[in-house]
Amino acid sequence: MFLIEDTFYHMCFVLFLTAVAVVLFAREKIPLEVTSIGLLTILLVFGQMFPIADATGKNQLDAASLLAGFSNPSLIAVLALLVMGQGIIQTDALRPLSQLFVTSNKLFAWLSIIGILIFVMVVSAFLNNTPLVIIAIPVIQALAITSGVSESRVMIPLSFAAILGGMTTLIGSSTNLLVSSSMTELGYEPLEFFEFTVPGMMMASVGFLYVVFIAPYLLKDRSSMTQELVGNTKEFVAEIDINPDSPLIGEECINGKFAKLPEMKIKLIQRGGHLILPPFEGYKIEKNDVMIVSTSREQLSVVLSQYPGFLLSEDDAEVIERVNQRLADNETQSEDKIDKQKTRLVAEVMIPPASRMIDMTLEQVGFHRQFGAIVLGIQRRARVVRRRLGRIRLEPGDTLLIAGSPASIELMRKNPDVVVLSGSKKELPVPKKAPLAAVIFLGVIGMAALGFISIPVAAVTGAVLMIGTNCLNIRQATRAIDRKIFLLVGSMLAIGTALQASDGAQFIANSLLDLPIPGGNLAQLALLFILVAITTNVLSNNACAILFTPIALNMAVNLGVDPFIFALTVVFAANCSFASPIGYQTNLLVMGPGHYKFRDFLVSGVPLVIILWVTYIFIAKFYFGI
Repeated sequence: MFLIEDTFYHMCFVLFLTAVAVVLFAREKIPLEVTSIGLLTILLVFGQMFPIADATGKNQLDAASLLAGFSNPSLIAVLALLVMGQGIIQTDALRPLSQLFVTSNKLFAWLSIIGILIFVMVVSAFLNNTPLVIIAIPVIQALAITSGVSESRVMIPLSFAAILGGMTTLIGSSTNLLVSSSMTELGYEPLEFFEFTVPGMMMASVGFLYVVFIAPYLLKDRSSMTQELVGNTKEFVAEIDINPDSPLIGEECINGKFAKLPEMKIKLIQRGGHLILPPFEGYKIEKNDVMIVSTSREQLSVVLSQYPGFLLSEDDAEVIERVNQRLADNETQSEDKIDKQKTRLVAEVMIPPASRMIDMTLEQVGFHRQFGAIVLGIQRRARVVRRRLGRIRLEPGDTLLIAGSPASIELMRKNPDVVVLSGSKKELPVPKKAPLAAVIFLGVIGMAALGFISIPVAAVTGAVLMIGTNCLNIRQATRAIDRKIFLLVGSMLAIGTALQASDGAQFIANSLLDLPIPGGNLAQLALLFILVAITTNVLSNNACAILFTPIALNMAVNLGVDPFIFALTVVFAANCSFASPIGYQTNLLVMGPGHYKFRDFLVSGVPLVIILWVTYIFIAKFYFGI
C-alpha cells in the first residue's frame, strides 16, 4: 500500500482508464464481459495499492466501495425487469394485442404499421422494450408484405419507437434507472416514476412524427437474404462438404477456377484440419474437403436444387432425414403432407437476447439434429461472416439463413431460442398462462407507479411471481438475465466511484464549463446533451449514463442550477442511441430483419438526434425556465 496525499495522480490514472474503457467498449474487439472484468480488476488492484483516504481515514477505493455496484438496487431492478419481460414473451401475453393490428387489407396495412409503432412506444414506457420488439418484428413483416412496403423502411422506425417510449417513465429504460441510482449514490434524491413524463412525452411525440413521416423515406429498399438467394446478383456465402461419392472429387483448379464450379468463388478449403487459402492453382478437390464458397443466388439455387448433398455431410443428411421422418410420422399421412415434408424451404431466423444458443457454435447447436434443417449462412450486423460456419459463435441479433422442410421451420417457430422471421404466417395459440402473466406485470408496475412499493421491490416481486406461477421456469429466468448488462453496469459504477473519489468528474465538469461558449446555462446544458448523445452511440447507453451522471451533477452545482435538470439531460441524451446499431439492443435486433448496413442508422438516426437536441433546448428554456 502506497499512500499518496495528492489525488492528482489518481485522477490521471482513472481518467486514462476511463478513456481505455471507452475505446474498448466502442471497438468491441474484445468481448464486453472480458473488458468489464479486466477494467474492474485493474481498478481493484490500483485502489488497494494506492488508496484515497476520506476524512475518517477510510479508503474510498477499497473493494467494498468499488464492488458495491453489483448489489445496486437499480441494477437488480433492471435484471428483474428482464425476467418479467421474458415471462411476457414465454406466455405470449402481448400476442393477442399485437394481432389486433394484423390485416389483409392493403389500404389499412400501413395504418396498422403506424398503430403497431404507437403500441410499442406506449408499452415501452412500462416494459423492457427488447421483448416488445421481438414480438413486433414478425407482425411488422407481415403487414409490410401486405401493404407492399419494404421491410427495410419500417424496421428501424420500430426500434426508434421503442427507444422513444422508454424516455417517458423511470422504468422505461435501464438507462433511466441507472441515472436515478447514480444520483442516490452521490447524495441526491432519486428520480420518481412519472417525474419526467411530461417533457419525455414532448420529446417522444416530436421524435415519433419524424419516425413515421420522414425516416422511412431516408431508408433504402434493401432486399432480404432470401431474395438475394433467389432474385438478384449479390453474392452469398455457403459451406460445401465434399462427400466420398461427390462428382467434384479430382476436379482441378485451372486458371483460378474449378470447371464444374465456374461461377463460384472459393474462399478457402479446409483439408484434414488445415486451411488452404487462394490461389488454388493446381489443387485438386479431395474427399472430405470443406469448401467455403461465395456465389450468385442463381448458382447457389442450382446447387440447392440439383446437388443438395453438397451442402452437408452424409452423416448430417441421415440425421436430417430421420428428423424429417419423425416430424412426418407425427402428422396425418396424406399425400399432400408427405410431399410437403420433401419440400425444402428457405427461411430466416433471428437469435433473441435470451436464447440458450448464444455463445454456442453452430456445430454445438446442431440445427440438423434439433430441427432437421441446415444453416446456409449467417448475417451479423448486415455482414456475412466469411469463415467455417460451424465454428461461428452466435450472438444476440444474428440472423441465420435456414433450409429445411415446412415441418422443421414450424418446429423452429415453436422454439423460444429462435425467432422465425419469414415463412408461415400461421398464428400461434395463446398459452393459458398469458392472462396471469399480464395481471402480474400490470399489478406490480401499477403498485410501483402509485408509490406503494419501490421499483426494485416491485421488479423482484414480479420476477418471483412469474416463476412461482410457472409463467416461466427458473432456467428460462436465468437465461433472461443478461450477464453483459450485469458486468458492464457493475464495472462502470466502479469507474464512476473512482471518478468521484479522485475528483475526475469535477475536473471534466470544470473543463466543460471553461469552454468559451456564449449563452450561459442553456448553452452548457445544450453542450452536455449533444456530448452525451454522441457518446451513447459509441458506448452502450447504460455505460454512458453512469459515466456522465456525476459529471452533470458537478456542472449543475458549479452553475448553481437545479441538479435534477442536468440529470434529466443525461436521461434524455443517453436514450438518443439512434445513430449506431451498437448503441442499443433493439437496433441490433432489427438490423438483420431490415437487412441494414451501418450507414442506414447514420442516415436515419443523426437527423433524429439533432431534432431531439433542438427540442430539448426549447423544453429547457420554456418548460424548465433555464
